[in-house]
Amino acid sequence: MARPETKKDLKAFDEELDRLHMTGQWIYEELLSKAIGGPRPKGVPYIWPWEMVYPKLLEACEALPESETARRSLLFNNPGLEAHGTTQTLLMGIQMIKPGEHAWAHRHTMAAIRFVIQGDGNVCTTVDGEVCPMEDYDLILTPKWTWHDHRNPTSKSTIWLDALDVPLILALNQPFYEPYPGNRIQALRGDGDYLQQRTGAVRPTWEKTKTQNLPMRYRWKETEPQLKALAKTAGSPYDGVSLEYVNPVAGGSTLPTLGCWIQMLRPGERTKRHRHTSSAMYFVVRGEGTTMVGEQALEWKQHDSFVIPNWAWHEHVNRSKSDEAILFSVNDIPVLNAFGLYREEPENSLAAVEAPSVPPVRASTSSARTVVSLGS
Repeated sequence: MARPETKKDLKAFDEELDRLHMTGQWIYEELLSKAIGGPRPKGVPYIWPWEMVYPKLLEACEALPESETARRSLLFNNPGLEAHGTTQTLLMGIQMIKPGEHAWAHRHTMAAIRFVIQGDGNVCTTVDGEVCPMEDYDLILTPKWTWHDHRNPTSKSTIWLDALDVPLILALNQPFYEPYPGNRIQALRGDGDYLQQRTGAVRPTWEKTKTQNLPMRYRWKETEPQLKALAKTAGSPYDGVSLEYVNPVAGGSTLPTLGCWIQMLRPGERTKRHRHTSSAMYFVVRGEGTTMVGEQALEWKQHDSFVIPNWAWHEHVNRSKSDEAILFSVNDIPVLNAFGLYREEPENSLAAVEAPSVPPVRASTSSARTVVSLGS
C-alpha cells in the first residue's frame, strides 16, 4: 500500500540537508538577485595619513628594538574587511630598518614589491643574490619564491612601502615559507651573472631568456622623466598621465598578481568618474589632492596612503593650480585579467587609444622632385 504524500516544510528540509552537509541551491537565489548590476565594493575607502603613520614607525623602533626576529612593518587593515588586508586581495604597509640593521633572508609564495620612501644608494634589497640599491622612490620587486633580505649599512633609517598579495594567497590556501640558511644571502660575484643585465633591449644570444621571477629595480631617476615627457599628452581621462611598470622581458603586468602604476595629475586636473572590478592601494609621492570615492572625500598629501575598493565610483582632483601631484599605486588587475573578469564603467579605458601614428608627409611647395625609375 502506497504511503500518503506529506508536504515537507522548506525550512525544516533546509535544516535536514545542513545536518547532512548539503545545501539546496534555492538559498542562493537572493545572492544572485543582489549580483544584478555587479558586486558590492569589498571593504571601504580609507586613508592612513603620514603624520599618523610616521610617529608610529618611530614608536615601533622602541617596541621592536632590532629587526633580526621580526619585520618592523606596520600593515594597513581595511576597517570594512573581516580578515586582515587592505583590500580583499592586497595588503599594504610601511617598513623601517634602522642604521646598521639587516632584515633576515627568506622566501615565500606571496609576491611583494618595495617602493622606497626614504632610501640611500648604499641601502639594498638582495633578491636571489642580486643587489638592488634602494634610492628614493625606486621600485624593487621580490617575486614569489625568491630569496630576499634588506640591509642598511648607513647612519640613517630607511623606509619603504610594502605591497603583497597575501589575502589572495591565503584565500587560495597556498602559503609556503622558508628561512634562508644563515639568514644572509650571498651576493653574486659579478654583474655578468645578474638577470637584470638580461632585461634590456639587447640580450645574450646563447641563453634561454627567463621571463618570470626576475629581480628588478625600476629607478625613479628613469621613471620620473618619462612621466614629465608625457605630461603634455591627453593622458587618460580617468587617471591622468598613468604609466604601468611592466615586465621588461615578457611584457604585461609588473608581477602575475600585482600591477604597479605611477600617475601624474597635472596642476588643477580633475579626472572623470569611473569604477572598475579591480581594487587599488595608493601612496602619494608628491602633491596634495582629493579622491572622491562615492560620496566620501579622501583628502591626501605627500606620503599619505589610501585605498579604493573594487567596483567603487571614484575620481581624482589635484588641488594645486601650480604643482603636479604624483601617485604610486598597486592593483589586482593582473588577477582579474587572467580570469577575464576585469571590466570598467562607463567604458573600458585601458589600452583604449591607439599609439601615435606616423605623421603625414607634406608635399613641398618650393620645389618638385622627379622620381626616376631604374629602367629609365
